[in-house]
Amino acid sequence: MDARCRRNAAFDSTAQPAACCPDWMAVLPDSLPLSRLSIPGTHDSLSLFGGRRLRCQSWGLEAQLAAGVRFLDVRCKLERGELRVYHLCAFQRVSLRGVLRRTLRFLRAHPGEAVLMRIKEELPIFPRPRFAARLQRCLLEESRGRLWCREEVPTLGQVRGKIVVLEALEREVLGIPYERLSISDAWNVLSLERKWARAQRHLDAAASGDPATMHLTFCSGNGLFTCPEDVARFVNPQCYQHLQRCSGQPVCWGVVILDFPGAGLLQLIIESNAPGTRGGVPEAPSTPQTAQRQRGRMLRVAPLGPVSPVLRAASRVSRQTSMQKGARRSRAALRHLYVTSV
Repeated sequence: MDARCRRNAAFDSTAQPAACCPDWMAVLPDSLPLSRLSIPGTHDSLSLFGGRRLRCQSWGLEAQLAAGVRFLDVRCKLERGELRVYHLCAFQRVSLRGVLRRTLRFLRAHPGEAVLMRIKEELPIFPRPRFAARLQRCLLEESRGRLWCREEVPTLGQVRGKIVVLEALEREVLGIPYERLSISDAWNVLSLERKWARAQRHLDAAASGDPATMHLTFCSGNGLFTCPEDVARFVNPQCYQHLQRCSGQPVCWGVVILDFPGAGLLQLIIESNAPGTRGGVPEAPSTPQTAQRQRGRMLRVAPLGPVSPVLRAASRVSRQTSMQKGARRSRAALRHLYVTSV
């Protein structure tokens, strides 16, 4: 399979994303509740091993976060006193402690961001009573005060630099209760068309629904006659086209959870928080480093991709000094999406 088949604007099964936007939340107002944001996420975020039947992602954790992913779906089993990340029966060669440490390392480097993390016990025949206690201990020991474990939905300003836990336990409250959220997760796929229809309805419900309710739309799936990659190849382009119809408008899509997301799809979700700019993400990286001057500082395009048409358009718009304050905020957001300070 050649690289073109493995990567486009909506789908990517290569090892690195085509572009990165590590600081997109930093330019948004502190007062915004998380329930009013469009947030790109990944399903079974650490599922890199297990073959086509189980593999859900091709990017590692750091690459996902750098690409703009801000919702992580982490499935664990308690083995010999340690919480290890699994997808069904396939060990993903990492522990929950490792995931927490790597995520917090990213947040230390990008303190304006926040990461939502759903943590659940993977396929227990019966919920293990020690799982909740071990999870609580692990979160306490690793978080060092940089965890949101309260039940109410916070504002972005309250959780910058923190992990926001969405718990899925029966008896313990360790974060925002998962069952209180509006969730579409039709994971067992018998028809790709019906799978997308359900996801589309929930995306539209998020855009028009109660702004105080968090909406989670799983665009991912698996099935007897399909696999996560095949579902993503069909659903991701449908999602891209649907979101593109509202490009340039402020829309709250909620948390959009994907397998094998493409950089262009992530960009559409992110830009719906700061509309007024247009353009696409290149399908593949070219020169790894391109420098440009901006406000007396030397900026360098992040090494995962070239300068996108969005950034060039934002630069032209920035010369129009008569724009209103809201438009200036949107332009500032896009200037930060694909550049990092040297």
